[in-house]
Amino acid sequence: MGKSLTRKILEEHLIEGMWNPGTEIGIKIDQTLTQDATGTMAYLQFEAMGIPRVKTELSVSYIDHNTVQVGFENADDHLYLQTVASRYGIRLSRAGNGVCHQVHVERFGVPGKTLLGSDSHTPTGGGIGMLAIGAGGLDVAVAMGGGAFYLTCPKVVRVNLTGRLRPWVSAKDVALKMLEIFSTQGNVGSIVEYDGFGVATLSVPERATITNMGAELGVTTSIFPSDEATRRFLEAQGRGSSWRKLGADPDAEYDRDIEVDLSALEPLAACPHSPGNVKKVSELKGTPVDQVLIGSCTNGSYLDFRRVAEIVKGKKIHPRVSTGLAPGSRQVLQMLSREGDLFEIVTAGVRILESACGFCIGNSMSPKTDSVSLRTSNRNFLNRSGTKSAKVYLVSPETAIVSALTGEFTDPRTFAQENKIEWPKIELPGKFIADDSMILMPSEKPESVEIFRGPNIGNPPRNDRFPESLNSEVAIKIGDKITTDHIIPAGARMKYRSNVPKYSEFVFENIDSEFHVRCKSIMESKKNAIIVGGESYGQGSSREHAALCPMYLGVKAVLAKSMERIHQANLCNFGILPLNFMDSNDYDTIDQGDKLTISDVRGQLSRGNEISVINETKNKQYRVTAVLSERQRDYVLAGGLLNYTTTK
Repeated sequence: MGKSLTRKILEEHLIEGMWNPGTEIGIKIDQTLTQDATGTMAYLQFEAMGIPRVKTELSVSYIDHNTVQVGFENADDHLYLQTVASRYGIRLSRAGNGVCHQVHVERFGVPGKTLLGSDSHTPTGGGIGMLAIGAGGLDVAVAMGGGAFYLTCPKVVRVNLTGRLRPWVSAKDVALKMLEIFSTQGNVGSIVEYDGFGVATLSVPERATITNMGAELGVTTSIFPSDEATRRFLEAQGRGSSWRKLGADPDAEYDRDIEVDLSALEPLAACPHSPGNVKKVSELKGTPVDQVLIGSCTNGSYLDFRRVAEIVKGKKIHPRVSTGLAPGSRQVLQMLSREGDLFEIVTAGVRILESACGFCIGNSMSPKTDSVSLRTSNRNFLNRSGTKSAKVYLVSPETAIVSALTGEFTDPRTFAQENKIEWPKIELPGKFIADDSMILMPSEKPESVEIFRGPNIGNPPRNDRFPESLNSEVAIKIGDKITTDHIIPAGARMKYRSNVPKYSEFVFENIDSEFHVRCKSIMESKKNAIIVGGESYGQGSSREHAALCPMYLGVKAVLAKSMERIHQANLCNFGILPLNFMDSNDYDTIDQGDKLTISDVRGQLSRGNEISVINETKNKQYRVTAVLSERQRDYVLAGGLLNYTTTK
């Protein structure tokens, strides 16, 4: 039997375990990336491990999230990141150089290598043939120290691409079609591998758009083969020596096969408030639009903006529509400036935004009250934009810009037909501008580097060893599809990312602003707090603060119908016990304030995955399961990975 591309790369990097889907394996990580929203804590944790220098082939720290510097906190954290990178052997991409995923594909990605990033959209690297996985910052810190990264040996889903995208249909529509097919839940433990004749019709930037939004599927990662298109892209970046031809064997077997005919797709949109709420753009025709934002790590490429420039040439943005464009990297901005595209975009009435995450994470460009905002980013969770009453739709750059011109939801095919516009056939350049002057190399004399620590930066808090028994109170009960944004807000709140006591005050603030007060009261009564959730708890970002801050507030367990991969791993990493209902109907019998006890937790975990929980308030007993590897069980009992690593 032949092997999938996924299996080939994983087997090349195996440190522990063997190829056996469903079992735990440990792999060697070649490269890591962090961004400033998660990286500050990752490096604080790395420092706590006492390792003098990173042990990966390459580690890059990006400043791309909280680049809006209102108050001293972000500027202080950026200087901390710069000095700690210089000290420990990490390259630093300065604020303004671009979004981590875009820059990493352009300047560092290598086919066949493993990449672990403290950002859930790290799978963007799959567009260049990397096995690129998002994880919590603590997992990345361990990998930088030379430790293995552990994951479930995946099931591999083959997506056979046939045909070719028709004019005015783009890679974003492929990503949205995947969400329509797979939804945002139920895909934990799988990797999506793209194959088929249609692959050759897609450029690397288009492939990166598709793998980027694989994060919204909940899969471990997504990957494309490394072929002639990959070679041409790397050569144009001046990195042709990094190319390696990679693909699945012709007789490779997969756990599931899906076929997608690219020629049958049409413009799609993810409607509020989930990337999985997909409809045809033609069904939304005529809906008034107030704001359009183009960019982010999903659609921030040179290819995307060249098309935008061609479409707006000689036209003006509708007077009702506030429109902004954020290039994914400084390289893209340089290319647009040199070739005159920026002139066309600005002349049309588009605002040029910084090459950063910005609007995607809600730290700027919040729309007006009750508005409709079209965005080319990857998430449209409630209030992520910073305006709770706004309706955010995720669309392609083509749909976004024609809707900005008309002032209403517009199918770009209809717009082209009515305005007699030809599809802009854009080719990637034979040579990109390769200016890495905003990427700082680490010091050759690390012992001389003094690490800057501002007043907002504290030591990473540690948990206590897990108690013998839990005497708990349900601090909150929430519903299905609770995202990490629900748990700990993004946007402007992230300036407290290295100040956990302060950041913890905002846990669940968009659902229940009194949560942190209630948790403190529970701790004062000598009880442990427990969170009860529904299906797909912990969707979205890899932000480990969604586990770290609840840990700081005394949360010892989360009981849900199901959980997403990265968040469950983060819970274990911080000594919080993740539990799943064996009978989902039991969820309906629990209320906030109920007293739950779990006797002899350590003993029950040592005997297997099934745990007995007693609801003292309702006089009920629940059978729940802790789906943990032996290693994760040890993390939880030790009070978290940092305790486990430093005391082992």
